[in-house]
Amino acid sequence: MKSIHLYLLSGLTALTLLSCNQSNANNKDQQTKNNFDMKFEKVALPYATDALEPVISKQTVELHYGKHHQAYIDNLNKLIVGTKFENADLETIVKESDGAIFNNAGQALNHNLYFTSFKKNGGGEPNGKLADAINAQFGSFDKFKEEFNAAGVGVFGSGWVWLAKDESGKLSILKESNAGNPLTSGLTPVLGFDVWEHSYYLDYQNRRADHLKEIWNIIDWEVVSARY
Repeated sequence: MKSIHLYLLSGLTALTLLSCNQSNANNKDQQTKNNFDMKFEKVALPYATDALEPVISKQTVELHYGKHHQAYIDNLNKLIVGTKFENADLETIVKESDGAIFNNAGQALNHNLYFTSFKKNGGGEPNGKLADAINAQFGSFDKFKEEFNAAGVGVFGSGWVWLAKDESGKLSILKESNAGNPLTSGLTPVLGFDVWEHSYYLDYQNRRADHLKEIWNIIDWEVVSARY
């Protein structure tokens, strides 16, 4: 009887240890998953969701930033698990990846830059070195805007129009499709306008040109100039 009792105690102890080990493993797996889930987060908006009205409506900001941008972040965090990009920074991933990882990394970075380029009661013109570079490259700020808007209208389908600089500080306007970013051409992005339809369709329907003309009224030139 004593041996049976000891046998049962031994079995219960083994089951308890197995259960504890399994619980610890599950907790570790969940913690690891949470760490991956939190690797990249979308940039915090430096303004209220209604601050850009009437140029960009509150509804568009909530959908574009809250849904589309978040989806790119979530997808990227899942896709990089177990890859060489697991511990890489966002810029490195954009430069070196392709396929689905590039698409989501590119859009994550593009939208971080996009949403931090605006402010309530923005607009006007840049000053300092960026203003000098624009005047030197395009002749005037108005000519630059005209060329930039034309490039944005000319993007076929979904994509971006960018003002970018090279290592010498020379500026150029680039048209990029889908998730394209100047980093892949060895350039530094300074200002980007999103011409995917989800960025403007609720407010402007098919009038992309009107949307591009209005965006200049909310640009935060202090932030944008700091990228130059």
